[in-house]
Parts: sequence; structure tokens; C-alpha cells
Amino acid sequence: MTGVGERLERQNAAGDPWTGVNTDALARATREQSERAVRGVADMETYLAAQVSDTSHREVVGPLLDGGAPSGVALRRGAVIASWGDPARVEMAFSATKSVLALTAGPAYDDGLLRLDEPVHRSVDLPQFADSYGRAITWRHLLDQTSRWEGELWSKPTSVDAQSTREGTESPGGAPGEGWAYNDVRVNLAALALTVLLGGAHWGGGLWINALDLARIGQLCLRGGSWEGRRVVSRRWIEELWTPCRVKPNYGLSWWLNDDRTVWPDDPSTGRCARGNGGAHLLWVDPARDLVISSRWGARPEALLQAVSAAVTPNAGSAGG
Repeated sequence: MTGVGERLERQNAAGDPWTGVNTDALARATREQSERAVRGVADMETYLAAQVSDTSHREVVGPLLDGGAPSGVALRRGAVIASWGDPARVEMAFSATKSVLALTAGPAYDDGLLRLDEPVHRSVDLPQFADSYGRAITWRHLLDQTSRWEGELWSKPTSVDAQSTREGTESPGGAPGEGWAYNDVRVNLAALALTVLLGGAHWGGGLWINALDLARIGQLCLRGGSWEGRRVVSRRWIEELWTPCRVKPNYGLSWWLNDDRTVWPDDPSTGRCARGNGGAHLLWVDPARDLVISSRWGARPEALLQAVSAAVTPNAGSAGG
């Protein structure tokens, strides 16, 4: 178990992690988060049933994992500066999985197998991309949720996802790229396409991961795709992940961007995040503070981000948000 003060990246130290950190404020922020539990997660089946508004497709495809108490870690300059709950406990990542999925497309991008603005059908053979509409869908459309694809995948139609109408910018008709919608069925299509592209044999049931490992993913992104001095994915791909979508500026390639403070209004504009289940699962990356926060099953995550960010001074020369 990694403890407070221990470096996750031992060969890529970036200075004293405690410089500019108000340790009392940090301890208070994480203690309060540990006390803000999301209720009902110990029985995941019941918890999800209460959340899903659609009544026609309520059955869950794949296994479920009951949730635990709030947990998480905060990293500064690659070292653990705070830990609460049991950050080694594996949890379902919910929609934070989307951001990790986009990250995994990086090696294909780096190897030239995936070109963001090239139609998907040119590199994978799937019936979803065979008709005239599907042939216009690019990898960028899949990864920034602007494909506007309509259909059914693994018994779930795209129309079943109520999230699409909550904050989407779609209107009836139109070509791929002309509207944005947060649609899990379309994300599953992106996952299927990547599976075919990379030679996989079957699809999975989301991401199960502990808070510490999720923080490692954030640290990889913060370091521009390098880990312990070794290049895992290109810096260019990390930049693509965090480039605003043309029709949804606070969204990149499946990452939320707080540049205009519309994702978390009271939190730094320099933050990027993967979030799931309303933020109950959160990976926050703030390059301006060399800060990564991974939080699981804690309510009011925006309060955690605000308090921890206030306890960490931005790097010299950084806007800081």
C-alpha cells in the first residue's frame, strides 16, 4: 500500500511535493470528503435501479460491483500528499471509463493505425459503419461524442440513454460532427471499433479500478504520456484528449475541460477530468498545480476540488485558475 509522502514516479521527480501546500487545509479537505458518503452504494443493483429513468431497458449487461465508503488520493509532483478511506479498494469507474478508453486509443494513433479525422470504416470492418451515414463517422466523432449515430448495440438502442437529451446539442437530422450528446451506447460503439482495430476478441463491462491506480493514469496524462522516463503514449495524443470539441467546448476526446468553468464553476479553470456517476467517481488533473486527485464514492466532489486546489499554490508562471 502506497503511503502519504511516497512517490509513484521515482525516476521522474519534479521537486518537493510539499512546497506551496497548506497541509492543515489539505487534511481538513480530505477528512471532510471522507465523511461525505454517497448513500446506497453497498447494494449496487438497487442503487442503479433507482437512478435509471428508462423502464424499457433496465437490465444490466455484465457484472456489478457493490460500492464502498469514500476513498481517494491526491498527488503532487508525483507523490502522494493525501489519502483517505481505502484507496486500494477496487470500484466500478462508471463514466470515468470513457476518458480511459480515449487514452487507450493513443498507441493506435501513435502507430498510425488511427487517424482522428479519417472515417472509421477505412480501418475497421463493422456493419455500423457500412451505410452512407456510418461511412461519414470519423474516429474523432466517436471519441468526442459527436457521431450522432443511431442504432442498437448489445440489445441497447441509442435512444434509451436519457443523458443524450439532458445537455446535448443535437437536433434531428444533420451530419456527424454537427451536434454533441453524452450517449453510452455510442461510447460502446467506440469501444467496439477500438477492439476490432487493436485485434481484440470480445467486449468488456467497463473499468474496475482502485483510486490509487486511477491516480496513476492521471499522473501519466499530467506527464504528457511518459511514466518513469519511458514514453507510453505521445504528448500529442494527450494534447488531443484535452483539445476542446468544436460543438462542445468544455469536452475534449472524452475528457471534461474546465477552461470556461462550466464543468465545475468554483474550481480551477486549469483542470481536466474524467468523471462518472455525477462525479462520485472522479479523476482530476491540474497541470498548473502539478496536481492529481482521484476520488471514489464521495458526494460533492466540487467541494473537494475547491478545497484541495486552494491548499496547493499554482506553479510559478502558471495562470492557476
